[in-house]
Order: sequence, then structure tokens, then C-alpha cells
Amino acid sequence: MAVEACGDDTCGNETSGDSASGDSACGDSACGGEAAGARLDEVAGAVADPVRRQILELLLRGGPLPAGDVAGRFAISRPAISRHLRVLRRSGLVRDELVGRQRLYTLDPGPFEELVAWLGPFMRPSGWEHRLDALETEVYRTRRERRTTGDARQGVTGQESTA
Repeated sequence: MAVEACGDDTCGNETSGDSASGDSACGDSACGGEAAGARLDEVAGAVADPVRRQILELLLRGGPLPAGDVAGRFAISRPAISRHLRVLRRSGLVRDELVGRQRLYTLDPGPFEELVAWLGPFMRPSGWEHRLDALETEVYRTRRERRTTGDARQGVTGQESTA
């Protein structure tokens, strides 16, 4: 374990977290939100690149794969794939395990939960939208009832006048 800066520019605390695992948050409650925001930024930044998204899809479908197999599926250099895998590993979306002489990469969907939770309010209609939808439904229902009631009255009136 190495002592390093928290990573939050406003905090300045030191941590004894393991930088390889990404555990560098200082635990200070004032900086906890900043650390969570930084993790969210890392995950969003990692999935912003189309090659990294393709790597994630590949690991989702293919399970654990060595770096060579991942690189073999792309028309870019192995060092470039290695850098993409490093970004994914640092964001927590990919885990690696040394098996013999090969490093196997596995998808870890856990960090997506925070991103999905943050995106959720943007995808759900707000309270006003629900209310306006309910109002629209009520307006259509009332119009339909008036037409039905109006047709019935005309039909009854029409029958009386012909009789």
C-alpha cells in the first residue's frame, strides 16, 4: 500500500489506499461526494470511446479473454488496445487476472450501477409530465363520453319525433 493524495483537488488528504485497485478515496465525509463524482466521471469517460464500448461488448459476450484475443478482433495496434484496457481497468469496468503467462480480462458491470442511477432521472418523466398525461387522458375520456351521451340523446330524440 502506498500513501498518496486523495485525488480530490479540494481535499488534500492523504490516503493509504491501494492505487492498483483504485481505492484512493480518503474517507472524509466532505470529500466523499467528490470521490463518487470522480468515479462516475471515470466510468462515463471510459464508455465515451467507441473502441472501449466494443471491448466491453466483446467481454460481455465472450467472457474472460486474454489481451491478445481482444486485440486480434480490432484493426488497431496492440499497444492501443492495451491502453484502452488500462482505462477500462482503472474505471473499474474491467478486472484482470494473471493466469500463467496470460492476463485475462473480465467485465465487471458493478460501476455501471452508479452511472445508471445518475442517468435515471433524465429518462423518467418528471412529476409534471405525469400530471399532464393524466389530464390529457381525462380530456379525451370526457370528449368520448360527451359524444356517446350526445349520440344517445339524439337517437332518443330522433325516435320520439318519428313516432
